[in-house]
Amino acid sequence: MPKAYGYDRHGGPEVEAFTEIERPVPGPGQVLVKVRAAGVNPVDWKRRAGYRPVGAPPAPLPAVFGSEVSGVVEEVGEGVTWFAPGDEVFGNPITGGYAEYTLLPAELTAPKPAELSFTDAATLPVAAATAYDGVLQLELPRGATLLITGVGGGVGVAAAQIARHHGLNVLGTASLGKKDFVEELGVTYVEPGPGVADRVRAAAPDGVDAIYDLVGGAALEEVAEVLADRAKLITAADRETVARLGGSPVRRARDRAVLDAVARLAVEGVLRPYVTETFPLDRAPEALRKVEEGHARGKIVIEVAG
Repeated sequence: MPKAYGYDRHGGPEVEAFTEIERPVPGPGQVLVKVRAAGVNPVDWKRRAGYRPVGAPPAPLPAVFGSEVSGVVEEVGEGVTWFAPGDEVFGNPITGGYAEYTLLPAELTAPKPAELSFTDAATLPVAAATAYDGVLQLELPRGATLLITGVGGGVGVAAAQIARHHGLNVLGTASLGKKDFVEELGVTYVEPGPGVADRVRAAAPDGVDAIYDLVGGAALEEVAEVLADRAKLITAADRETVARLGGSPVRRARDRAVLDAVARLAVEGVLRPYVTETFPLDRAPEALRKVEEGHARGKIVIEVAG
């Protein structure tokens, strides 16, 4: 039976386990994919800990980790005419990505360009797509200055590259150990922590035009004061705090058009996935710990099959 990595109750790492699952059967509008690679994201461990979006029903348990994958179509469900077995694709799985097989909704699945590796394609459906949606949402003119909190992670790295492609000046906060990495992206590094607002002002004497937050909590509150127009404050991390500060969450498009757009940017060399470490499926716990403990630079990917 196919192997997967997931959890059967909410809690810490102690609730995680490998398991064998029945090979999924695609329903109407779905595709069954043999997974080649799965991106690792903070939302993976947050869901295990019990997080769910405001208003969303509790997720069914047991669950398999993983919200972005690439792979090869094995079967298609009723009504799916634009994919066929053997097609190389990437997208957002319904049944989890840390697995040998998973189901994807066809509308959230896109063809993988031949120029893009499975590993790189697996970084796009969550991290790059979230970055893309947020930068477009801000609608900043060329020459504007954008501050990204938590710029050293998967979404931040993608957002910085997309923002610079749009002609924006980018500042970013990240742990001191990621300073050199952040500066390689063409981002002006700002150390987080007490006094960060003053350091942002010093780094951007003409002011900050927008903030894209990827950290939330106190880190978001500390930098919000540098922004005059709170309509230009968005977050992918903390809906409650951003609402109190007068900003808004990132509005996700969640469609194939965005997947096609970020894949095109990757093929053109505008968006480098920055996969800094890969793990086989049997080391999924180690991959997830890297992200959960905040030590990951760029993207961590689980390579499921070769």
